[in-house]
Amino acid sequence: MLDNEYKSGFVAIIGRPNVGKSTLLNYIIGQKVAIISSKAQTTRNKIAGIYTTEEAQVVFLDTPGIHKPYNSLDEYMEKASFGALNEADAVWFVVDATEKRGGDNFIIERLKKIKNTPIYLLVNKIDLIKKKNDLFQAISSYTVDSLDWSEVYPISAKSGEQVNALVDDVIEKLHPGPQYFSKEQITDHPERFLVAELIREKILQLTEQEVPHSIAVVIDSMKKDGVNEKLHIQASIVVERSSQKNIIIGKQGNMIKRIGQLARKDIENLLGERVYLETWVKVEARWRERPQALQELGYNSKQDL
Repeated sequence: MLDNEYKSGFVAIIGRPNVGKSTLLNYIIGQKVAIISSKAQTTRNKIAGIYTTEEAQVVFLDTPGIHKPYNSLDEYMEKASFGALNEADAVWFVVDATEKRGGDNFIIERLKKIKNTPIYLLVNKIDLIKKKNDLFQAISSYTVDSLDWSEVYPISAKSGEQVNALVDDVIEKLHPGPQYFSKEQITDHPERFLVAELIREKILQLTEQEVPHSIAVVIDSMKKDGVNEKLHIQASIVVERSSQKNIIIGKQGNMIKRIGQLARKDIENLLGERVYLETWVKVEARWRERPQALQELGYNSKQDL
């Protein structure tokens, strides 16, 4: 293949919290690069998933769910989401087919300011729609009195319905360009970031409703144990209140043990080696409201904005 025939580009995946953006990214890449939970605001950073074939390379930018900001962390997440639009060759706006249009209007108004960039409407979770008329109504609520979408795709990020056709479509519209990353690379984030996210995912999945948005995970060290050849990982789980610390630790340490067991399995699958994981829980009051704390916990890196 001639160099000028190879295609590449960046696709921003944007939408409200919990519409399935990370599930979509993971399906396309074929491996977990973005964590998933049923709780909103799971994704906090802009995460790149790299999809490479012999003909093209697409860098998909999974962004935090857009919602009204209430603290410095929320403001950081909003900037990360809208910042991805500045580097995108195409935009995928994901909505939930089972939810009525409402908070999406704020995002649509922002998308109207984008010029000369294809904007796709992806109506996700069609696997949960029982009647064809319900799906028609869900789609029409976004196609009437809205943007002039480049393409409209009803999809299921969970089952993969229509996703391969969607990827083929966006590749066809990309311009010739270089291969930015090696074909083996699936994300631009370092291993420490991915490991921390996998630990946070298990906390989101296992803990009470009051905990998820108040936690951060920091990898203190990752080094090879020369004795048993395991990768020794030490991680700190940061919360805002002592009551949250007690929830994460659990009765007789059962919760923190369960979090560690599940996270270790995913980390070993990710890294392809045996892991010994140690976790600690510490309290940092109101860390989401303090810019310095956000920086220390990795939430205001310029590369994410």
